[in-house]
Amino acid sequence: MPRFIVFEGIDGSGKSTVAHACLPLLGEGAAVLTEEPTKSWLGDAVRKAHQMRENPVTEAFLFMADRASHNEKIRKWLSEGLSVVCDRYYHSTVAYQSAAIADVDDSDSFEWLLEINRRISIEPDLVFLLDIDPETALDRVNRRGEQSKFEKLAFLEKVADNYRRLARSSKNIQVIDASDALNEVVSEISRRL
Repeated sequence: MPRFIVFEGIDGSGKSTVAHACLPLLGEGAAVLTEEPTKSWLGDAVRKAHQMRENPVTEAFLFMADRASHNEKIRKWLSEGLSVVCDRYYHSTVAYQSAAIADVDDSDSFEWLLEINRRISIEPDLVFLLDIDPETALDRVNRRGEQSKFEKLAFLEKVADNYRRLARSSKNIQVIDASDALNEVVSEISRRL
């Protein structure tokens, strides 16, 4: 039976590496790996808005537009009997954009972002939240030489808190200690699949 599995976590948590490493666990040719933002023109618009340091509410809606289009592909793959492994999904929009909005507006955008995203999204069968200390994650990001506006310690701490808040409110989010070695993280995920 095909499943929709999502990998989430702050930048530097290892989610992309782990998602790639876990794909074979679902069987050869039995799953596709996808990501958000996508490689479509909508995903390009998300990346452009991010580079231009666009208003975080605008970014949130661009992420959702990209997701609405992405969902069509996810549904197609699932209907073809393929499992779908996704590197980031709506949880990232809620965690990151509510933290970004909080930096410019005192309102709590977490709940309304969660509500809108749940309404337009396919609910994953399983979400692996790769939880890691933001300082450790930031060190990993700095070693890669890929820093963006999201990679500031205070901001990543807010995002990590938002991810933990999501995990407390959802039965299908499994929290994984991402500070362990890659093989240990993959082994733990394999046990939970």
